[in-house]
Amino acid sequence: MKISTKGRYGLTIMIELALHYGEGPTSLKMIANENNLSEHYLEQLASPLRNAGLVKSVRGAYGGYMLSREPKLITASDVLRVLEGPLTIVEGMEEEKPAQQSLWLSIRDAVKDVLDHTTLQDLVDHENDEPRDAYMFYI
Repeated sequence: MKISTKGRYGLTIMIELALHYGEGPTSLKMIANENNLSEHYLEQLASPLRNAGLVKSVRGAYGGYMLSREPKLITASDVLRVLEGPLTIVEGMEEEKPAQQSLWLSIRDAVKDVLDHTTLQDLVDHENDEPRDAYMFYI
């Protein structure tokens, strides 16, 4: 499974909002500037997140976006499903031999488990514990 920029940048928005949870609205311009991303692209991603009820928008000079609930109640899976759709490891898995189907299902279930059990709060805690350049993930 390949996560596109929609999922990656959408998760970036959500982590930034979680970092500022309880402080009022955060502007997409600030998120874009801090992460060197396109504000216009982030605006396109914020709409489905709002429609899914993950964020709320606030209009006005001091407006922006905020999480609709606590960071510990929103998972990475919630965000990625909105922006990327359902988790699919292999297209046409039904046509594979049973041993291969078993492998693909195991991989899908492992990825799903990680996404379902990683909350925005977990990601914020990791963000606060580690220097920004220290991320290294092993698969």
